[in-house]
Amino acid sequence: MRQLHPIRALLLAGFAILLLVPFSAQAQQLAKRLILKDGSYQLATKWEKKADRVRYFSAERNEWEEVPNTLVDWDATDKYEKDRAAGKPAPEAVVLDKELEAERQADEAKSPHVAPGLRLPDEGGVVLLDNYQSKPELVQLEQNGGEVNKNMKGNILRAAINPIASAKQTIELPGLHAKIQAHTTLPAIYINVEQQDQGAEASTQGSQKTQQPEQPWDRFRIVRLDSKEGKRIVGDIKIAVYGKVSQNQKLIPITAEKLTGGWVKVTPTAALAPGEYAVAEMLGKEGMNLFVWDFGVNPSAPANATSWKPEPSVTPDKAEGLDRRQ
Repeated sequence: MRQLHPIRALLLAGFAILLLVPFSAQAQQLAKRLILKDGSYQLATKWEKKADRVRYFSAERNEWEEVPNTLVDWDATDKYEKDRAAGKPAPEAVVLDKELEAERQADEAKSPHVAPGLRLPDEGGVVLLDNYQSKPELVQLEQNGGEVNKNMKGNILRAAINPIASAKQTIELPGLHAKIQAHTTLPAIYINVEQQDQGAEASTQGSQKTQQPEQPWDRFRIVRLDSKEGKRIVGDIKIAVYGKVSQNQKLIPITAEKLTGGWVKVTPTAALAPGEYAVAEMLGKEGMNLFVWDFGVNPSAPANATSWKPEPSVTPDKAEGLDRRQ
């Protein structure tokens, strides 16, 4: 008898397997559920009762198997078949949908959507909602205020000036223009520095850890900067001989909203004129934090290289859906 060449035999065996795979997959799609009283089930294309046994053809193993009749939950089996015939989803699909919805709501509360396909970052920060070429995009603002410790990247830097009595000292930023330029004259700015503050405290070792007083959530302002001689002037600070400290900044009227997830939304009440600005943190009696988040307003500026574009796969959400915290 003539034997098949080994390679040809392998090809024929592989072809036979390929023929069986669609059949097995189709059998599982057409299978019914023989539900047991412990909550588990067997996928079967058919079954029959034989005295005290139930004989069923397994859709997974393609062979006849048996199970005691007393272990089968016939009410649940019949109900499942009726629900499937009526087009109702499987029970585990309902549970999965609920779990996914709970996860979605938790993610939304932590990092709300601010525009279709755009959500705030999980790690917090200060981000500006811009509109470039009629499309929304988010841009992260970085702190600026002088020499920054590279080991503290991502942390919130704070400092205060203590000038000589009766002397006046200006708060300056290097350069005439900020790296980030907003193209819209009404940018919305979202702020969440609490998470980064907590990260900085967690990294502080034992005795070095200091308890920071809780700051009011609406302590952030937008400041108009003056540009001259290769730098931008944030403002000035002066201390009188009798100890009174005074600061002078050009504050822009704003509205502040407290959102979910620790976020605060700051929006100017009127359109901003083209120029240079900064988000400043007011520290009560200590005055203003010298490390600010600077940006400019220039509708004709080129695109921001680090902007976040909308995700096309995300279902559009309305910005009005953000929950305000009382």
